[in-house]
Amino acid sequence: MQKRRIRTGLFFLMMVLLFVLTGCSSNSSDSQGKAKILMSVSDASDTFRASLAKAAKEAADEKGITLEVMDAKSSVDTQVAQMKQAKEEGYDGIICLPVNADTAQQLQASAGDLPIVFCNSCPDEQNLEKDKYMFVGSDEAVAGTFQADYVLDFFKNKSELNVIIIKGESTHSATAGRTKAVKEALNASGKKINYVFVDNADWSDSLTKEMMEVFFKTGQPYDCVISNNDSMALGAIEALKEHGDDLSEIPVLGVDATTDGCASIKAGEMAFTVYQSATGQGKAAIEVISKLVNGQSAQKVDGVSKDGLYVWVPFEKVDKSNVSNYN
Repeated sequence: MQKRRIRTGLFFLMMVLLFVLTGCSSNSSDSQGKAKILMSVSDASDTFRASLAKAAKEAADEKGITLEVMDAKSSVDTQVAQMKQAKEEGYDGIICLPVNADTAQQLQASAGDLPIVFCNSCPDEQNLEKDKYMFVGSDEAVAGTFQADYVLDFFKNKSELNVIIIKGESTHSATAGRTKAVKEALNASGKKINYVFVDNADWSDSLTKEMMEVFFKTGQPYDCVISNNDSMALGAIEALKEHGDDLSEIPVLGVDATTDGCASIKAGEMAFTVYQSATGQGKAAIEVISKLVNGQSAQKVDGVSKDGLYVWVPFEKVDKSNVSNYN
């Protein structure tokens, strides 16, 4: 009789524990499913940033997370207002593609205590904090180094190079990172490097084309055009074609491996680009923010840096030999 009572008591205890554990699991899932995230995109008209936002929305939908995407339209004031809106309207966290990465502290203050995952343009490291303010993106120095490697191999028999560099927005971390890395690699090559034209075209193909047309009037020699992104590379290509240049002799390089960029490589016009995965960054941003809003650590997410501040999505080289694998 005593043994039967003990068995009955143990069975009841096991059922209670099972109910509690099941309830906890259900609550945890519901908590993640009910998470409401605001995503502020610096400029949603930009192809890459729009693709990143689309990938994030798809990843959020798969997790049952509500993701509200807002366009800051290149306005710091608008983006600050969006941070305040997230705080005031009960959002759980923020994904931010900053208009100006130097405003990170202002954005954080405006968001109150909400966790923020920065993407696309990286704030200074001192403004990042493990499991609170993290950056998801690709290491811009790698892209610049890949571009320099291609140029140096293409012109391996030349001792002197005349280089055009077309840069993105002056306030964007990718502009600084890619340009610095490509110059460092070229300067360390032992060749004489002449930077015959370097200017910001703000990611725009049309502005790049206009700048190239003005440059042609100087009559300076040029061997290659290195652009911080594909759109500007395509603008340079249009200008070179109208100028009558042979694109097989003057390589034009970009970054992002956009659909148009890859099509240009297939057509034998753009020489080289670097694949930056908008899809990978969008998915990773959702993976990180979903953990932070649930009070979990993001330190086991794929690609997390040793210091826990960054989640890196790798760059990949793209040229005519492998462009069919992209887009």
